[in-house]
Amino acid sequence: MSSLHQHFRPDEKEFVDAVLEWKMNVENQYAPKRTDFLDPRQQHIMKSIIGQQEDILLSFFPEAGERKRALLYPSYFHPEEEDFGIKLFEIQYPSKFVTIEHRQVLGTLMSIGLKREKFGDIIAEDDAIQLMLAEEIADYVRMELTQIGRAKVSLKDLALNERLESQEQWQEKVTTVSSLRLDVVLASIYNDSRQKAQTLIKSSLVKVNWKTVESASFEVEEGDVISARGYGRSKLLSIEGRTKRDKWRISVGILK
Repeated sequence: MSSLHQHFRPDEKEFVDAVLEWKMNVENQYAPKRTDFLDPRQQHIMKSIIGQQEDILLSFFPEAGERKRALLYPSYFHPEEEDFGIKLFEIQYPSKFVTIEHRQVLGTLMSIGLKREKFGDIIAEDDAIQLMLAEEIADYVRMELTQIGRAKVSLKDLALNERLESQEQWQEKVTTVSSLRLDVVLASIYNDSRQKAQTLIKSSLVKVNWKTVESASFEVEEGDVISARGYGRSKLLSIEGRTKRDKWRISVGILK
């Protein structure tokens, strides 16, 4: 394993290799490379690998939001919004008669064969539901997405600047932990006992980056999104180093 791979988890090797290949292609072809929608942990990995290089730059879009497309490009290139290849739609449905929930939209998109990395955040505010799609699959989704639950639906094109701001409120909290084990971090975030955190983990009720983790000793890293059934979601914003008492100081965002 290369020294670079040691900084990341074994199951992230494939993504790390992909980032290195994209970087090499941009260097060799001197042309930009666009990625699929990335979750916060993948965005963190890209930032770590590309770093502060002067010859290859990295941008994400949309700036607000959780899932973003990345653009790797040579220094001469000046990216515009359209270079990110994102289409914004509003899901039109008879909102007076039916309610559509976030999880129903997600489930329906997966059921028509979409990979999660081909669409961004689903934003639902009041009766409005917006969806960001990779432009390369937009026509397919427009054709296939005709029903969600029992409701007939259609997609209405919107300009990117009509995007709703998510009303999700993240509360930032700085705390110290004795280690970066999942049970320790989870207990600290929610002011609960480590034993309770371990029970949640062993009961398959905790996910890190949308994957169930059943090991209490799993090491949490920067950019990780943690969700625990009944507690909601949180993310590890930054690991700020060790205190004098040899604890880790971490900054976390907690969804209120």
